Amino acid sequence: MIIYEATKTEFIFDVINELLVERLYQSYQEKIGRTSKSEITSWENSLQRMCNVMQDTEIPSDASVAIEFKIPNTSKRVDFLVAGNDGSQDHVVIVELKQWSEIELIESKDAVVSTFVGGGKRSVTHPSYQAWSYAALIRDFNENVQDQHIELNPCAYLHNYRKTENDPLTDNHYKEHLTKAPVFTKGEIIKLRNFIKKYVIKGDRNRLIYEIEHGRIRPSKSLQDSLSGMLKGNTEFIMIDEQKVFYEEAFQLAKESVNNKKKQVMIIEGGPGTGKSVMAVNLLVNVINEGLMALYVSKNSAPREVYASKLKGTIRKTEIDNLFKGSGSFTTSELNEFNVIIVDEAHRLNEKSGFYGNQGENQIKELIKASKFTIFFIDERQKVTLKDIGSIDLIKRYAAEELDAELITGKLSSQFRCDGSDAYIAWIDDVLQIRETANAHDNGIEYDFRVYDEPHSMLREIEKLNQTNNKSRILAGYCWEWPTKQRKNTNFKDIIIPEHDFEISWNLSDSIWAIDQESVNEAGCIHTSQGLEFDYVGVIIGSDITYRNGQVITDYNKRAKSDQSLRGIKKIAKENPERAHAIADEIIRNTYRTLLTRGQKGCFIFCVDPELNRYFQSRLNKTANYYKDFSPSKWDMVAENKKLYE
Repeated sequence: MIIYEATKTEFIFDVINELLVERLYQSYQEKIGRTSKSEITSWENSLQRMCNVMQDTEIPSDASVAIEFKIPNTSKRVDFLVAGNDGSQDHVVIVELKQWSEIELIESKDAVVSTFVGGGKRSVTHPSYQAWSYAALIRDFNENVQDQHIELNPCAYLHNYRKTENDPLTDNHYKEHLTKAPVFTKGEIIKLRNFIKKYVIKGDRNRLIYEIEHGRIRPSKSLQDSLSGMLKGNTEFIMIDEQKVFYEEAFQLAKESVNNKKKQVMIIEGGPGTGKSVMAVNLLVNVINEGLMALYVSKNSAPREVYASKLKGTIRKTEIDNLFKGSGSFTTSELNEFNVIIVDEAHRLNEKSGFYGNQGENQIKELIKASKFTIFFIDERQKVTLKDIGSIDLIKRYAAEELDAELITGKLSSQFRCDGSDAYIAWIDDVLQIRETANAHDNGIEYDFRVYDEPHSMLREIEKLNQTNNKSRILAGYCWEWPTKQRKNTNFKDIIIPEHDFEISWNLSDSIWAIDQESVNEAGCIHTSQGLEFDYVGVIIGSDITYRNGQVITDYNKRAKSDQSLRGIKKIAKENPERAHAIADEIIRNTYRTLLTRGQKGCFIFCVDPELNRYFQSRLNKTANYYKDFSPSKWDMVAENKKLYE
């Protein structure tokens, strides 16, 4: 979608005669239906500067100009485009406009600067990187740009910014991005004109702006090849047994979706470690390789960022990031805008979207509407917040009753995490008193589960195991505050257990903490670990779950105030205390069930509540079942029996 399109001559006329703001406003109202004149007026200074740039007789009068091009499949908008021909090749110059007057270098991060935006100082992407990334998105997903070989030439123009000696904007730290997209500042209008004139010598003879605006979304061949190559290099994405069977069925449905008149929805149910995410990533890559537009969607940003990084083989941002979306990205999507949407962790979907939870109707409905074929991977026992509404029944309702979609279901049962031990999952459910199972104790469990009397030893063991392949991490229940203002480095300790003189910080990076080489000394929580897996996890079980008189007891009042998982529970408690307790109880048990099933090879725990620690230890006893009575003499007997057995 383009808000404004004209020739160079028409654009200059509209600016000089003060008609541009009104025309932009009318176009916005017609095409989007919401904006304000004050927002449009705020662009006026930048567009006046571009009018000055374009007033060069060597820039052809019939060159095309466009303002505010929304890149399909994103919420991103290109500020200004100039289209023409260099005599043999069609070109579109992309100009990212900024009104900044100062910036600060951030050496610790790639392509990030600090500047004043939105009323305060914030970290934002370097304008050269931003311009280049927009060009890369259009190049990688616009069929007309690919087929007609339209060259895209990005740059940035900071018309209020005056360069100084040793300027942070052009520091060598950003050299790679400046090479791909040069930046022009105050006093460099001639340099910007020369950049445009290098590519736009003749006018727009082939309606390039129109071709870009109406290009079908299609992943480029180079992106397909890149993704395929990276998938082959990752053994963790290999599918076996029923994963492969369900994958092939889903892949066939995805390919057929192009010609199907009726929507199709597939639901794949599976517990922890059954390979849901492995299937999801394989589908994403191979559907893209078929030339279809597919997206990987999850509520949590952590799995999106980690899987994207694994596929890229680097944590640096590139064009494939656009294939990984949050579940709230589809409130304004058109009917069947995408070929395939792959929804991982579907139990985490919310009803409303947006920061204030006031956008859209229902994420499940929006996802089904936006795609011809939508596949949901779900485990209803992993709902961990009050807002999680994803359920099989709700998906079926929207699919069949409201959107008339054909429904296909499947269930993954084989366990590939927790050392392939279905018995361990059943044992955890029994121990946490989520459901009664036949696994009253750990007989037959071939999985490294340990209970530590103090957290230091557990951390040391995780650090030792992590040296092998960077796949061991500390996790904790959200019972300690997460004060973001102080969290600039790990010197600030969030999790403090004074009786053991133990301190550790929450993870600094929400997105790639799980694979960051330096993060083994940080603790992750449910929000930064759900949807991911490790070789070994050490879990600190907080005071929100205890053991008394033979019962595992939960207390939502022990959760940190900064945790949003149970936001709204106190309001429910005022109206119906029993209902509030039941809701919170399920969420707390599900949270620890999820944390305790993140490790493929082993899970170690330390419980803040000593009685809960002893309870877990007793449930590991392979010869006796004495966990109902914890008098000192009985505990000594349990310990002695375990010692003799070993």
